[in-house]
Amino acid sequence: MPDMDELKDAKQYYNDMPQKTEGFFLKGSNALDWGMKNRLARIFNPESGRTVMLAIDHGYFQGPTTGLERIDVNILPIVPYADTLMLTRGILRSIVPPATTKPIVLRVSGGTSILKELSNEEIAVDIEESIRLNVCAMAVQVFIGGEYERQSIINMTKMVDIGTRYGIPTLAVTAVGKDMARDARYFRLATRICAELGAHYIKTYYVEKDFETVCASCPVPIVMAGGKKIPELDALTMAYNAVQQGASGVDMGRNIFQSDSPIAMLQAVGAIVHNNEIPEKALDLYQTLKNQS
Repeated sequence: MPDMDELKDAKQYYNDMPQKTEGFFLKGSNALDWGMKNRLARIFNPESGRTVMLAIDHGYFQGPTTGLERIDVNILPIVPYADTLMLTRGILRSIVPPATTKPIVLRVSGGTSILKELSNEEIAVDIEESIRLNVCAMAVQVFIGGEYERQSIINMTKMVDIGTRYGIPTLAVTAVGKDMARDARYFRLATRICAELGAHYIKTYYVEKDFETVCASCPVPIVMAGGKKIPELDALTMAYNAVQQGASGVDMGRNIFQSDSPIAMLQAVGAIVHNNEIPEKALDLYQTLKNQS
């Protein structure tokens, strides 16, 4: 029943307490719509402002990568220890249980394999698929300096436009070709172009010199790409340096699922990303968890 007029004196409007208007915790995202922010807040931990993404989308251009031969056997057991899962729609539908509550970042660009020119990509997944699959973001490869640079940039801007209509963020993944220099100057260029054209966050590689300038000059969050498999201490040190120099997390694949103990490695990386643990102590945690398992 509706309140009767005679009960209005019992209501409390807190006239002396202004309503709070909180800013969004994520860099460069305060002006986004509620749905977009909600999805980003599932990818990035609101307390730390960072994320540990588990990338297992390698097969879309290079087939069954070592460690990804059987995703049901090798990957599903470690998913609970990641913040976010980055993968293709084929793997999501065929292997990942629908009861999974981890936020999904869906690979939506594609078109060539490692046998061809990788930069020759198109949008390979319709926005309706992303909506049907209830994803939190869509990942598009961008090849700054590549043979098909323009096409890859247009791919990204199209997904930004379409995703914005439905509140789904776009992750721009900066790809580095065989002949491109991996230095801060290149990554400042690549990440800034992606951000200027609307990407909501960007995945890029770490460089030892001046990586902080890459993060500082990019107005949206940067997530560090893990790259090829390296020794555990080196991978943990790279993750530590990246977040200390401004990255909002990491997106690791081979340094997780090709590790001797992927579950232990995910937890060690998480300690660095979310708790600012130093690499040596994170390695001790890795070894302890590895021995326990």
